[in-house]
Amino acid sequence: MPLPAPEELLQEIRAWAGELGFDALGVSDPDLKAHEAHLSRWLKAGHHGEMEYMERHGLRRARPQELVPGTRRIISVRMNYLPPDGRPPHEVLQAPRLGYVSRYALGRDYHKLMRKRLQQLARRIEQRVGPFGYRAFVDSAPVLEKALAERAGLGWIGKHTNLIARDAGSWFFLGELFTDLPLPVSPQRESDHCGRCTACIDICPTRAILGPHKLDARRCISYLTIELRGPIPEALRPMIGNRIYGCDDCQLVCPWNRFARRAALPDFSTRNGLDAPDLIELFGWSETDFLQRMEGSPIRRIGYAAWLRNIAVALGNAPADAEIIRVLEDRLPKVDAMVAEHVRWALRQQQEKARSSR
Repeated sequence: MPLPAPEELLQEIRAWAGELGFDALGVSDPDLKAHEAHLSRWLKAGHHGEMEYMERHGLRRARPQELVPGTRRIISVRMNYLPPDGRPPHEVLQAPRLGYVSRYALGRDYHKLMRKRLQQLARRIEQRVGPFGYRAFVDSAPVLEKALAERAGLGWIGKHTNLIARDAGSWFFLGELFTDLPLPVSPQRESDHCGRCTACIDICPTRAILGPHKLDARRCISYLTIELRGPIPEALRPMIGNRIYGCDDCQLVCPWNRFARRAALPDFSTRNGLDAPDLIELFGWSETDFLQRMEGSPIRRIGYAAWLRNIAVALGNAPADAEIIRVLEDRLPKVDAMVAEHVRWALRQQQEKARSSR
């Protein structure tokens, strides 16, 4: 069989990607010079917090050919993750006895799922054209995935720094296949369609979005509850509310998400009742419970201590409740020093609210 022309090959790749569950695909060259200065300013400002790997890799994130020598084109893919089931997010956020988990984490871990399917896509290409150079990435290396997806025509980077697509909102994952294939580059179809809207900036509970396209991760609830391993700054704890893993506020208010599409894959359906879990029940989990129930979940990687820390903060933010005080007091002698400090803080919050309500 003769080798296909680049344009024909790209059409075949799109079809294979659709069969593998990807919802959109585009191709870009590896030139990210326009994003390098923004990345440099962000790092110098310290907005990456304790994510030291960001600083360690530095500007390499904006230089794909240094990460994978020989890269000529980067195939970017999108995969919708908004669960097809579960309680509406706003209902959970307004119920302080429940814990809010970011919608991306309600089902199975997307890292392995998407990487496996990108590998399958690469093998389909290899069967068609013969051996070629490639590497698959899903949030697993120093890659500016949103910048690459924007250049590949999959959307634009919104003021909250997430990628937005006019036909799909922002509830999707991104993945990349770095290749040495001479594929045609996709047109960058989407300019910035945020206009004057500042809904995402205005809603942020901790004011982590400093302005359009300016995110201070050190104040972001997703960073505080997922990336941060030590104590959560006390001044920010009341603003976290009942969010125990991540935060979706900036996406929930985005007008473009009225076009969001539900996940087609059953892997992203809700597991373990995490769409609206009871905080006291979660706080009672043993480490064995946590590890067993979070098997195959992205939540597992934060570890049991951070899980308890986050729930303790949410319990402290709940209205005064004698049962909450009881479970906090019962847990206090059984946790390590870092978690204990958050439990004591939560107890103080509960006790002060109980006194003021008398």
